[in-house]
Amino acid sequence: MNNMISITKADGTKELFDKSKLVNSLRNAGGNEQIIEEILLGLNKEMYEGMPTSEIYSRAFKLLRGHSMPIAIKYSIRRALSELGPDGFPFEKYVAKIFESWGYETLTDQTVLGVCVPHEVDVVAWNKDKLIMVEAKFHNELAMKSDLKVVLYIKARFDDISGTMFDYGNIKRHLTEGWLVTNTKFTDQAIKYGECNHVKMLGWNYPEKGNLHDIIEELHLHPFTCLDSLSNIMKKSLLSKGVILCTDILYKPSILEEIGMKSPETDSVIAEIKEVCGIK
Repeated sequence: MNNMISITKADGTKELFDKSKLVNSLRNAGGNEQIIEEILLGLNKEMYEGMPTSEIYSRAFKLLRGHSMPIAIKYSIRRALSELGPDGFPFEKYVAKIFESWGYETLTDQTVLGVCVPHEVDVVAWNKDKLIMVEAKFHNELAMKSDLKVVLYIKARFDDISGTMFDYGNIKRHLTEGWLVTNTKFTDQAIKYGECNHVKMLGWNYPEKGNLHDIIEELHLHPFTCLDSLSNIMKKSLLSKGVILCTDILYKPSILEEIGMKSPETDSVIAEIKEVCGIK
């Protein structure tokens, strides 16, 4: 494969194509060496100077679907989480959806008082037993990791917040748990420090069981940005309407008409959602 081709990133900047990044993504999704080699050969025939990374992903996804739908879905989900941007607000709402699926009430974008200073908290989640506050660390680039500095910073914030009494859910209580959730991975040092200091952490690679990918598959929390039947313009329109999950569209299919789609386009989107989420 030609590594001298320049590709265009989501922010418009260009860089030389790095085959190893694509290989690692395919391998992390569960692709074996034969599948990876066939995907690379297929892409090599289609690549051109300045090709957008989104188009590379889209073509790799289509080739993967011909080999294994489970692998293709896993590959698409990780990329789709990074498309809940460019800012982190949709990802905050996505994290809130996770806690709602666990039975919590939630609010996003809260300002709470610590003992020393006020803090902006991305997600507050509560039930009768727990009060949880969450830092949602969003990265546009899959290669970006939440490192030790991030966990140190979050730990210090939660220490300050823990000294204050709150009344979310009309129950006066202190913070029960502080969480750090990222759409990508943690470094080994970040994980080591977090475990040592009892910081709850959730990411693509952590914990080993019950990580972000496991939760998505178990609870059918697939971000709608994984859908290949939607153009980038359509995705932006749906994000502006507050759509986060595939199931948001499934439960309100009329929202597709609101952004100008008509049958059979809408039928294709619904069919893909059911395939991705494993819904009969």
